[in-house]
Amino acid sequence: MLDSAVFDRHIRRMRTLIVALSSVALLSLGAIQAQAQSPAQAQAPASNPQVAEVERYFNSIRTMQARFVQSNPSGTVVQGTLSVSRPGRMRFEYDPPSQLKIVADGSQVTMWDIANRDFGQWPIGWTAASFLVREPMVLQGGDLTVEKIERADGMLQLTMSQTRKPSEGKVIVRLGENPMVLRGWTIIDNRGQRVDVSLNGLQTGLPLAASLFKFDGPDAGAIRRGVDRN
Repeated sequence: MLDSAVFDRHIRRMRTLIVALSSVALLSLGAIQAQAQSPAQAQAPASNPQVAEVERYFNSIRTMQARFVQSNPSGTVVQGTLSVSRPGRMRFEYDPPSQLKIVADGSQVTMWDIANRDFGQWPIGWTAASFLVREPMVLQGGDLTVEKIERADGMLQLTMSQTRKPSEGKVIVRLGENPMVLRGWTIIDNRGQRVDVSLNGLQTGLPLAASLFKFDGPDAGAIRRGVDRN
């Protein structure tokens, strides 16, 4: 188990990275502008049938749940459970000793951590994992550019950046094939720091309670005082 002081520093670094990534909307994959690649790169995404296949895969999903493993720039590794209900709702719940939770209710994302007296809210379109809940998923024409489609480590990988601000970071979405299944993603910020998320045991079509996607922590003032309503 992590030393408590080390764990606290890790959580604060992770929050800073989440906020930075949210501000540039790296993963709002509502519409991604395809761009032709040089001969040395993968086939142009706009003409690649795999793009349409990825769209169909995401658009076929109504609910999903999986365990996740998150590797952070500091070298720490944390785990938890991801739940998604499309459109617009998701929940990242981290395993103890972390008390960090991130919930999207369809319009905004709330992040809270009682142990570290941390609380924040953002519009869902400005959060790092909004591609998971975008409806519909469209991968041709929009705010992001597909830079590369390739196969690596037995998976299909799509590398994307912001169309207007390509220097501000990238996201790499990883999918298994035959059958297609989301395996994880990597976010790389403009300083080269990266967060890797891998999914395990992903299940789709599960009945998920609406209450799972509502903020269920104490109010912001109580969190900042380090008080749990329970």
